[in-house]
Amino acid sequence: MTHAQVLTAQQMRAAEQALFDAGMSVNDLMETAAGGAAEWIRRVAAGRSVTVLCGPGNNGGDGYVIARILRSAGNAVSVIAPLDPATDAAKDAARRWDGPVAKSGGHGGVFVDCLFGSGLGRPLVAEHALLLRDLAARHHYRVAIDVPSGIASDSGAALNDRLPHFDLTLALGAWKFAHWNLPGRALMGHLRLVPIGIDAVEGAAQLVERPVVAPPTADSHKYLRGLLGIVAGGMPGASLLAAAAAQRAGAGYVKLLARAPDPRTPADVVTETAPLAEALTDPRIAAVLVGPGLGRDGAAKARLGEALRHARALVLDADALVLLAPNMLARDIPMLATPHDGELDTLCRNFGVIAEGRRQRAQALAKVTGMVVLAKGPDSVVAAPDGRLALGIPASSWLSVAGTGDVLAGIAASRMATGADPFAAACQALWLHSEAVRRAGPAFTPSQLAECVSEALAACL
Repeated sequence: MTHAQVLTAQQMRAAEQALFDAGMSVNDLMETAAGGAAEWIRRVAAGRSVTVLCGPGNNGGDGYVIARILRSAGNAVSVIAPLDPATDAAKDAARRWDGPVAKSGGHGGVFVDCLFGSGLGRPLVAEHALLLRDLAARHHYRVAIDVPSGIASDSGAALNDRLPHFDLTLALGAWKFAHWNLPGRALMGHLRLVPIGIDAVEGAAQLVERPVVAPPTADSHKYLRGLLGIVAGGMPGASLLAAAAAQRAGAGYVKLLARAPDPRTPADVVTETAPLAEALTDPRIAAVLVGPGLGRDGAAKARLGEALRHARALVLDADALVLLAPNMLARDIPMLATPHDGELDTLCRNFGVIAEGRRQRAQALAKVTGMVVLAKGPDSVVAAPDGRLALGIPASSWLSVAGTGDVLAGIAASRMATGADPFAAACQALWLHSEAVRRAGPAFTPSQLAECVSEALAACL
């Protein structure tokens, strides 16, 4: 869906060009985009004065249109422009503003940043950075148009120090990566999308959205709903956390594949103590999770090898990702890896991947290994070998506690056991994990988080 796509600056330019090729003029597109933004600003201004900072390009042109529309709506509007309009559309918008333009000044109600938008690829010059900070500091409410000036659209990197925080950022036409990637995301406040009529872009990244999950059919039984095997290792607590989450994420049967019974195992979790190679030959096992609490010794590596040789579908997490080597990926099966940044670094070293940034490393690793990669963190991404990319909606920062990764792995493995492919399972798991966090509230334990997974799943029915 177009409201969920995330575009690079180049993709956005191509999408706009498609509108022009279909007969829309640059001026008409500017009126559409700026008009939608102006309506948001009119509402948040609630009659207060507005100061619009305009740059020389089309983002500045948007600013002149916004100023004109707000003035017509009855707001007191001031326009600040340190540079003259440089594009034809911006020049035309400035002429139609037909009001005073100052080089500095402005204070009071609402500040609107239209200095530079998604096309900026270099730091603001000192004069412009100072003006931006000064205007932001002298207004009660701050709005950025498309992307705040000084933030790189394709990465979310801060190109200048001490950039101001905004209360609202209005994305024009489509989301950009900066809207969902740190550190830029942290400066943007509330995010809202202003549609301008662009079509879906082939190959665009997508935001992870609430999945639609069907309840079990009337004739369902535990195996039809999916049997998940979780390979237990030297630290069984992690696999028990994963099992608790998996039981609440849709699978009909969750079984621990352990070397020996553990007295801490709940009564509703079956433990299978047969040799792992034998246990994994059960044709009813739809998916296997290996890694949480596995350990990193020779026995752990052997158990990972058995899982790689026998599983029909596999989720690799935690220690399994550290032990994994290229020569171990000998079978073409549905496979999902769920590394945090440290494990992602290790995987990239082991598989010879050289890339910068979580998104780029995940994409490169997926292509090299054939696995779907869920690179988890404060701005999680899901990358598929075929180039598909999904961005996780930011979850609560209370998620930064030990054990929550085991919960995520259990959810993802459970969704794969129900029949979801690795990419869909990863996206579903990210959403369910985030929703469970929201329902758990602050300062929860990972066990409490796992208990909230069934409530999150219920929100998808």
